[in-house]
Amino acid sequence: MPNAIAYVMLAIWPVVCLVLFRRLPLERALIWSLLAGYLFLPPLAEVNLPLVPAMDKVSIPNVSVLLILLFGMQQKVRLLPEGRLAKGLVAVYILCAIPTVMTNSEPILFNVLEGSDPILFVTDFLPGQSIRDIGSVLIGQILTLVPFLLARQFLSSENALREMLLALMVGALIYSVPSLIEIRLSPQINIWVYGFFQHSFEQTMRGGGFRPIVFLPHSLWLALFVCTALIAAVALFRTAEGPKRVKAFAICVYLFVLLLLCKSAASIAYGLLLVPVVLLVPARIQVRLAAVLAIVALTYPMVRNFNLIPLDTVVERAAEISGPDRAHSLNFRFVNEQQLLARAAEKPLFGWGGWGRNLIRHPETGEILSIPDGRWIIVFGTFGWVGYLAEFGLLALPLLLMGKYVARRGRDAKLSPYIGPLTLILGATMMDMLLNATLTPITWLIAGAVLGHVEKLDPRKVRKWRNRLHTSPVMSGRSATSGRTTF
Repeated sequence: MPNAIAYVMLAIWPVVCLVLFRRLPLERALIWSLLAGYLFLPPLAEVNLPLVPAMDKVSIPNVSVLLILLFGMQQKVRLLPEGRLAKGLVAVYILCAIPTVMTNSEPILFNVLEGSDPILFVTDFLPGQSIRDIGSVLIGQILTLVPFLLARQFLSSENALREMLLALMVGALIYSVPSLIEIRLSPQINIWVYGFFQHSFEQTMRGGGFRPIVFLPHSLWLALFVCTALIAAVALFRTAEGPKRVKAFAICVYLFVLLLLCKSAASIAYGLLLVPVVLLVPARIQVRLAAVLAIVALTYPMVRNFNLIPLDTVVERAAEISGPDRAHSLNFRFVNEQQLLARAAEKPLFGWGGWGRNLIRHPETGEILSIPDGRWIIVFGTFGWVGYLAEFGLLALPLLLMGKYVARRGRDAKLSPYIGPLTLILGATMMDMLLNATLTPITWLIAGAVLGHVEKLDPRKVRKWRNRLHTSPVMSGRSATSGRTTF
């Protein structure tokens, strides 16, 4: 059970966000309000209010920044994207909650037959969803998209893209201190601070040592964050000049060592693949690679659903490369996916809805028998094909649009040195979401920033954006893009 400190932290976070917006430029305040909340607020702890989603380390920062930007600044907040496809995906992502709830009104009963008579005894059940649940699910979908929608407007400039990379790097440097403590002493910091451990302790043990977790949901989440920070640090090193290059290089080496100590094979593989790309390859090639990663992540569930992937061969190759333990873990994921796909196939269009109705359970006791790992299978089972295509479509769309821009312009494409690394971070996260549920507010933040940036690259909209910039009001003596909010 979370202690009082956990709930105090959740309660004061809106105030922390307010202070950040008063003291920092808008871009930096927006990034750190969400990033620091993700890194330091207590996992699992939540405040349950009637008719609204649970308020936790994700929803509280999202609500806070949304209210601050809506009511604390003079510049108009434009939440909807520019393109029709993006607007359509946003609408589908939010509104698919309605048919999902409406098609899951029946309870799921767990029962047993006693004796020889056909008497049915209900041992447990999952309630059906009703109309009153629609509002809560809709609000939850909207809050999830807040980082994406705000980043599209406020974090699309080249300076904001650099701020994103800098924040990832600095955040990992700060997080490295508790991470190294946990690597040495075992994961204990969440217990020391918030009074409980947030996951299975056994899963933090690897290779005769420990994997850090700190305040995140799982050690794999922390390893992926360190990987993204390493990519960000390498991007900043590439653009650094003079004496700053030595410092930037030292940070890159330090974060690479930390990534190795996190002992996550997937994140280490992403780092080994993408760090040389960020360091040596032109930005347009980075964007193309990110677009390929997005296409693979977007189409994998479709290929998987039609049994077109030779799973046995993949497991055998994993055993040859990583050893039997990793192969067994991968096979376990595939088996669970197959069971959950069969469950999802019963309601393919809009899914089973919330409350764990999409999981495989014991028919008599209701005990959960399946463990959904990948984000894609969770979304597919909960919201069906409609919800899956909306969510993964929104994440993939910025990368596909950037890839389209590069394909049209070729070598003439004028790209920021920071856009390539951010697209690779987003592409790698989408790939990781095939294995783990590592979708975070930071992922949405990066996706929104990339989408806003590519919207500005459209020559038909350059003049429109320039007119907005010249006519937008200023805030507290600073520009609308970098100033503090007014209160």
